[in-house]
Amino acid sequence: MVLLLAAAVVLANINQPYPGIAPLQHIPTILLILAAPALLSRWPLSNRAVLAVVAFFLLHTLAGRYAYSNVPYDRWAMALTGHSVSDVFGMTRNNFDRLVHLTFGLCAVPLYAEISWRYTGARWRAALWNAFLFVGAVSALYEIFEWLLTIIVASDLANEYNGQQGDMWDAQKDMAIALFGSVLAMIWQWRAEPGR
Repeated sequence: MVLLLAAAVVLANINQPYPGIAPLQHIPTILLILAAPALLSRWPLSNRAVLAVVAFFLLHTLAGRYAYSNVPYDRWAMALTGHSVSDVFGMTRNNFDRLVHLTFGLCAVPLYAEISWRYTGARWRAALWNAFLFVGAVSALYEIFEWLLTIIVASDLANEYNGQQGDMWDAQKDMAIALFGSVLAMIWQWRAEPGR
C-alpha cells in the first residue's frame, strides 16, 4: 500500500500543472512514505487502519496535483455523464477540498482509534472518543499551519495554496466537515465492532 502511494505521488507530478505549489502539497505525503516502514515495524497496525491512511493520502495526492481548488471534477463528470457536479448540486466553488476534509475525518478514526485501543490500553468507546478529539485537534492545527505557511513561505501564492476561494469561513467549514466525517466513522466503527 505504501508503494502504491509512492507511485501515486510520482504520477501526480508528471506534467505538474501547478509546479510552484505542488511541493508544498506533497511534502506531508513524502514524509509519510519515508517514515512508514520504520513506524509500521515499531508499531504494527491492521491492514484496515493502513488502508484508511493510504486512501486519505491518495485523495490528498490527487487534490495536491491540482492545488486542491482546481481539481477538474466537473470536466470529468461531464465526460462520463454529460452533467456537471456543480450544476447538479448548485455549487459555486470547487468543493474537492471539502471532500478531502470529510475523508480525513472518515479515515483518521479507524487509524487513531486502533492506535489508542492497541497501544494505550483505552477501552474501545474511549478510543473512538479519542479519535474524534484527534480529528478536531489535527484539523485546527492544520488550518493554523496552512495560514502560517501561506503568510511566511508562500504569501504571493496564499489564495492558490490554501484554497479559500473567497470564503472567509473556509477554515471553520473545513474543520466542521472533518468532524462530521469522524462522527460518521465513529458510528460505523461502533456498529461494526459493538463487543470490542
